[in-house]
Amino acid sequence: MKIRKIKGLTFDDVLLVPSRSSITSRNDVVTSTRLTRTINLNIPIISANMDTVTEEAMAKAMAENGGIGIIHRFMSIEHQTKQVRNVKRCQGFIVENPYEINQDASIDDAKRLMKKEKVGGLVVKDNQNKLVGIITSRDLLLAPGEFNEVKDVMTESRNLVVASPDITPEAARILLYKHRLEKLPVLDEDGNLKGLITAQDVVKPEMYPNATLDEKGRLCVGAAIGVTSGEMERARILIEAGVDVLVLDIAHGHADHCINMVKRLKSTFENIQVIAGNVATESGAFDLAEAGADAIKVGIGPGSICTTRIVTGYGVPQLTAIMDSVKGVQESKKNIPIIADGGVRFSGDMVKALAAGAETVMVGSLFAGTEEAPGSAVIRDGQKFKVVRGMASLGAAMGRKLTERGEDESAEDQEDWDKVIPEGVEAVVPYRGKVEEVLFQLVGGLRSGLSYGGGKTIREMQEKAEFIEITPAGYRESRPHDVDRV
Repeated sequence: MKIRKIKGLTFDDVLLVPSRSSITSRNDVVTSTRLTRTINLNIPIISANMDTVTEEAMAKAMAENGGIGIIHRFMSIEHQTKQVRNVKRCQGFIVENPYEINQDASIDDAKRLMKKEKVGGLVVKDNQNKLVGIITSRDLLLAPGEFNEVKDVMTESRNLVVASPDITPEAARILLYKHRLEKLPVLDEDGNLKGLITAQDVVKPEMYPNATLDEKGRLCVGAAIGVTSGEMERARILIEAGVDVLVLDIAHGHADHCINMVKRLKSTFENIQVIAGNVATESGAFDLAEAGADAIKVGIGPGSICTTRIVTGYGVPQLTAIMDSVKGVQESKKNIPIIADGGVRFSGDMVKALAAGAETVMVGSLFAGTEEAPGSAVIRDGQKFKVVRGMASLGAAMGRKLTERGEDESAEDQEDWDKVIPEGVEAVVPYRGKVEEVLFQLVGGLRSGLSYGGGKTIREMQEKAEFIEITPAGYRESRPHDVDRV
């Protein structure tokens, strides 16, 4: 038994000491950073892989605004994979493998497929798999009642305006405008369909100039997996669907099964980026870095709905955990980024986490109240709320057990509930509107923080950062006081 003589510190225990600054405007700073070895973000914010935080709507919005979302794993492989595909398909200059339908299918079949896949058009093929036309929601809307099949209302291939695979975005824009089109099939020299260009995809880069994109211009998205042997199949299918990064979802990442899973993933799938964690110590970060992780998540118990420290007695205050983990990575000489996971309530907490050495922060409860988070808002005393739950809470733990067994909620029994030891709670958080609005406030606070620290980049702020411990009186002084708030 031993006791560390150095106190563990968290965000409320310290302030950053202002530095001389040459920055005249918050717009002069750069908020870009690394997510992993090879993936960069324009803002250092990730939405957490929680089932009340990140599914496809949140992942899409995060990537559009320069961050990234990690789709949780508490669903079937097929459902999670479909969500990844939907994010990858919602933006990209050329949509590969566009949704298609046979020319002999009924108009009702086309309507159902468009509704299911949430698209406004389908490419039409014959029985030899050749492109014979295209059908859009406008065709279906105006179709005369006597027409029953897709081939009766589609625009036939001979009347289509098409593009070659080497067309540029500007050329596609001109072609779409000239012919007043919404969709442009892409054909190779032999007339084989190679993809589809839509008007929306041409203009989206202008709508979201800071979006996190892959090499094909598609939105980036991450997905969580577990560490059991069966999760290798989930990883394989997600990678085939185009996922950009896998996140190992495990509470205690400094464990042999997590380390072995990192090694197995990196040796099996050469090009996939893997985020491992969670850890809270120098040795934990060192071991995961040595195992081949491309980034490491740090945080044992700092989340607002996490009770790990109460239930188990283990954990490290988050600021100290970040600093210690940074030392572990530096000792390994692997030069991989740290992700601060948990405890961020305000933009100032994020600034402190980044100044301490993290390169991104993962946010959960703060995003759970947004429109894009899964679930509907509820009304309490005239105010809107949304539900959030820790992924080690009783409900989440039961959901995980059933997902892993391939069963639905009807399969629950009292014995299952009695065997769960929860390390999290379920709660409600205020409805906060669009996640874009929350991100705007967080990034605005970061920009101000960089200017106070005299750094134009996150790296420069880290190099200049100086923390000062504060007393309870100093903490009270930091918050609104001696006034009646309206």
